[in-house]
Amino acid sequence: MNDELIKTLKYLRMPNLLSRWDEYLATAQKGKLSSVRLLEQIVEDELQCRQNNACERRLKQAKIPEALVMETFPFDRQKKLDKKKVLSIYDAFDFMDKSQNIVWLGPTGCGKTGLATSFLVEAIRRGAKGRHVFFPELLDELYASVADHSEEAVIKRYVSYDCLLIDSC
Repeated sequence: MNDELIKTLKYLRMPNLLSRWDEYLATAQKGKLSSVRLLEQIVEDELQCRQNNACERRLKQAKIPEALVMETFPFDRQKKLDKKKVLSIYDAFDFMDKSQNIVWLGPTGCGKTGLATSFLVEAIRRGAKGRHVFFPELLDELYASVADHSEEAVIKRYVSYDCLLIDSC
């Protein structure tokens, strides 16, 4: 690959194509794919790479202290929790389309944060913009915004999230 092509791919922000160039050339030389199919594969790979990068970026911006997932939730230790009902809500994942809230209530250590975080992580993986915030931090930020008259901007920022997790700590 020549320097001009490298420069062009960097300019176009196509790092996946740049890193896999030799692999694509080898595939083309072996004749495993038609020209059209090879180009489709390159475009699909680039799209997948960009979607993965966007998801990773949204996960970082969400400021989740620990990215917990439903697959590792210890349902066996939470006897009073209706696993079937929780998984039904999680699998359907239509609460966001319906603009519904989910509130997890229970004593300390029963898994509220783990469940809520797994829902937030899944929402972000599905393309939503999300944020995790501890309730005391949210209150501090709101009180500070009243003091400096920026409450409208702060509220606008929190309203802009598709999925907002307010954690009681």
